[in-house]
Amino acid sequence: MGSYFVNEVTVIDVKPSASGDGLVDLTVTLWCENALPGAERPWELVRAGRLNHTGMWHELAPEDRHAWLSVTLWSREYQRRGKPDAPSGQVFTLDGRHVVDRDTFYCAIGEAINGPGGYVGWNLDALDDCLRGGWGATTPFTLLWDFSGEARTRLAERVHVGDRELVLFDLLLEIFEERGVSVILR
Repeated sequence: MGSYFVNEVTVIDVKPSASGDGLVDLTVTLWCENALPGAERPWELVRAGRLNHTGMWHELAPEDRHAWLSVTLWSREYQRRGKPDAPSGQVFTLDGRHVVDRDTFYCAIGEAINGPGGYVGWNLDALDDCLRGGWGATTPFTLLWDFSGEARTRLAERVHVGDRELVLFDLLLEIFEERGVSVILR
């Protein structure tokens, strides 16, 4: 279903187990950088096989969107294992109606390329890495970005890149171009 790397385990309590002689019940706390608050619901959807239609992230509160992306990352590694990327030349459609910030962009692009619960990055570096292959699509491909004007308005934050400052929307277009993705804004 998925996994996290756990950095630290602290034993809180040890007591004899009711399950049998020689067994103990442990109570522990785990520290994991990537296990985010708000991830319980999407993990339950993955576990139950109910992460099966697009747009399930649309109604998430802003603080839960990043947790959604963490689950799509850690669950997709297992779901994609051994599966080839879509061949080059494919056309994917990104629905920009619900793109209101960075996290919703990553939810939308992941879903456009990999379907419900899909992952294609959760930050700029991860997006760039995913577009190099192994995460659902082989470049070159075409991305039809529907409702791109609305998304452009909402992705207007300024981002420092080296000695330049770009609007996030323009930086995303630049990353796509550098990786061989032809973007058609609609």
